[in-house]
Amino acid sequence: MAEFDVKTAEELERKYDSGLQTRAQTPSMEWFIYLFSVFFAGYHYFTAGFGTPIDYWHMGFHMSGVILLVFICYPIIKSDRLMNVQSSTWWLPGNVPLWDWLFIIVGVACSLYIGVTWYGVDIDIFGMKLHLVEQVMRQGDPADIDIVFGTALIIVLLEAVRRTLGMVVPIIIGIFTAYAIFGPYMPLQILMHPGISWAQYINNMYFPAEGIFGVTLWIVSTVVFHFVLFGVLAQRMGLGQFFVDIAAVMAGRYTGGLAKVSVVSSAFFGTISGSSIANTVSTGSLTIPNMKRMGYPGHLAGGVEAASSAGGQITPPIMGAAAFVMAEFLEVPYTTIVVAAIVPAMMHYIGVLSIVHFQAKRLGLKGMPAEEIPNLWRVLRRGWPTVLPLAVLIYVLFSGFSPNMAAFWGISTALAVGLLNPMHRIGFRDIFDAAVLGVKYALAVGAVCAAIGIIVGVVNSTGLGFRLGFMVANSAREIAEGIMPLIGWFPLATFTTDGVTLLLSLILIAVTCILMGAGLPTTALYIMLATVAQPALGNLGVPPLASHLFVLYYGVISEIPPPVCASAYAAAGIAGANPFRTGVSAFTLGIAKLLVPMVFVYSPAMLIVIDTHFTLEAFLVTSITCGVGVFMLATSVAAYFLAPMPGIARAAMALGGILLVAPGVSSDIYAAAFAAPVLLQQIIAMRRNKAAEVLQAEA
Repeated sequence: MAEFDVKTAEELERKYDSGLQTRAQTPSMEWFIYLFSVFFAGYHYFTAGFGTPIDYWHMGFHMSGVILLVFICYPIIKSDRLMNVQSSTWWLPGNVPLWDWLFIIVGVACSLYIGVTWYGVDIDIFGMKLHLVEQVMRQGDPADIDIVFGTALIIVLLEAVRRTLGMVVPIIIGIFTAYAIFGPYMPLQILMHPGISWAQYINNMYFPAEGIFGVTLWIVSTVVFHFVLFGVLAQRMGLGQFFVDIAAVMAGRYTGGLAKVSVVSSAFFGTISGSSIANTVSTGSLTIPNMKRMGYPGHLAGGVEAASSAGGQITPPIMGAAAFVMAEFLEVPYTTIVVAAIVPAMMHYIGVLSIVHFQAKRLGLKGMPAEEIPNLWRVLRRGWPTVLPLAVLIYVLFSGFSPNMAAFWGISTALAVGLLNPMHRIGFRDIFDAAVLGVKYALAVGAVCAAIGIIVGVVNSTGLGFRLGFMVANSAREIAEGIMPLIGWFPLATFTTDGVTLLLSLILIAVTCILMGAGLPTTALYIMLATVAQPALGNLGVPPLASHLFVLYYGVISEIPPPVCASAYAAAGIAGANPFRTGVSAFTLGIAKLLVPMVFVYSPAMLIVIDTHFTLEAFLVTSITCGVGVFMLATSVAAYFLAPMPGIARAAMALGGILLVAPGVSSDIYAAAFAAPVLLQQIIAMRRNKAAEVLQAEA
């Protein structure tokens, strides 16, 4: 295996991740950005370990830094001229236009305004007296200046999100804002509400502890940022190379070895990354060219890497940092989320590995040559120190400390290992570079999560989540009542109106999550979906933890299928393959991720930690049948099991796999009935093929 090159991976990520593509800067502005980013990262590191300032000041500091860097780094339009041309004139100081400096000044002032006026203000400015009582006394009755600052901050945040992620989120927020203001005029009676005035809207969105200065910004500023920084540092000090080498030792010698190395190494990377694009380019820069060299088609090599990397957001312990927000929303320990996510994540990788294995068998692809597989003892001797930061982070988390304290000790250990490890030593410049890159990663997430606080505030103010849940349930019931005469006779299951209503509701919510989650960072999409879509599941009686994981899974799935398949596009670029075809390959490889959320909704025992549903028998039956069902689906997708599989056999195996994944004894029996003739056909075909090979050899 080739050596893992951090710089190459970062260059590829900048190429394919639009969120990292910033405008050209003058030398002096580059130094300012560099030094401020190091200071910004240092502030978060220090406060994680030695105490965070009071919430409204800390969130104000964090949002100020994000706004400053976003408007310096991202132009108003991402044109070649604005992105690549350097200039410094009176109206373009440091290649940043005056209007962007105005956005910065207004944004920083509005971010810090809450802290400055928290205990009231009584000052005289140029003969104008400003008197404000304490913020708690203005809650519910904001002053005119509160409304001005709140309105300005919303405008600045929407523009920051538009520059980093595009128009989708600002449009969604605009729709929610219109709903809040014009509630009495909604076309559907179920959506009608009294409406709120603009003053009350700003009160709810601007003042703590809902809206912008709510739980979303708090989690981003105290947890998400720190884990992004940890992932970058861990990769810099050699953990990435260790993951790739261990994956090669574990999987390289078997059929389709390089593809399995891609899957296993991506699973390892998912524990520290949580970003599908970062995961794709980090491992894909090594595995994709090697897969093509061993005979994999370009679209398949890219699809394997993209599908594997898309599991990063559902792989504990970091899960794209969504796990920390989920723990806050559900008011449960973070470790509860981690334990619940283990088996569903395993099902995803079982599916990808199985499809990879059978496609390799069909294509006649062998494992890696023995001389290319690293020596296990040498890998462990060289790389064991790089695992220490991850081990420390997980230990501190499971010891009951807060996530930001765990991140502090993880980062501290990464710094110590990086500076002291003689086998992979990094310098202070590498640490500063990692801090700058970590800050850049966090800009889009920081801006969008602050803005999405507006959606949370609107839903909480209007009860929209429960209204949408009622609409989904009613629509599903109407459809169920319409189709019951058509499916009631079906011999494979006993259908009831309530059962069909639940299934249709889950499908409608899943489709909504996939559409709404397209193109958003994991943390942001989870916050939005948990606010908007999750209440509908709660109305259907789904346990809270299962419903939150459900919306997270289907939101994350939006990254795989075309046209919004950023990780597949990155993999296609590395593979030199068609992006759409690569996205389709990634989607078929990730088929297990589509089905598993349905399983743990119907049988929450899979999640282990829901006491009212967990028994060892239910857990084992659900997990084993789901795993075997995913395996059967893999053979259908790959068109191979023991021998090439004809179309009718593929269809039977796919239907059998779906029935086996579905919890229930009757569906398992029918699954076996579908699988048995296919297994018989495969045994006969395998023996026939072996006999033909013997005759050919003798001839």
